[in-house]
Amino acid sequence: MTALNRVPSLMARAGTASALTLAAVGGSIVTPGLASEAEAAAPATKALQIAASKKGAPYKWGATGPNRFDCSGLTLYSFKKAGKKLPRTAAQQYNKTRHISASSRKAGDLVFFHSGSYVYHVGIYAGKGKIWHSPKSGDVVRLQKIWTRSVWYGRVK
Repeated sequence: MTALNRVPSLMARAGTASALTLAAVGGSIVTPGLASEAEAAAPATKALQIAASKKGAPYKWGATGPNRFDCSGLTLYSFKKAGKKLPRTAAQQYNKTRHISASSRKAGDLVFFHSGSYVYHVGIYAGKGKIWHSPKSGDVVRLQKIWTRSVWYGRVK
């Protein structure tokens, strides 16, 4: 192998080493197509934290916070505080999100409960099969295991 033939190989190794060094010291590597996912993750994480901070807040039909919530009121409030705008109802929120599969879900995604095509409840996915939500009258905002397979997932754009 001549010196000229080794140059691309050496450059490739140097590029890999530089990328690894950058990652090790806390830098970031921009990959086309991933920037929008990363940008979406920050508000979703913040919205999840905001919803969790409302633990124990009473359910009230039609309430959008800051001290009482219905299900979509909690998601609307949490994402608004995180810098993202959502419509008012669970069904409207479903129609405004990017629909994703269960295998693609991440903490901060919305979980929509449905009966047929009717969306009747929404919560924020917390990971490990659980959501933060405001369940029903007489209950409070809490972390709960997803209790049915009749759910769809949406990512706030």
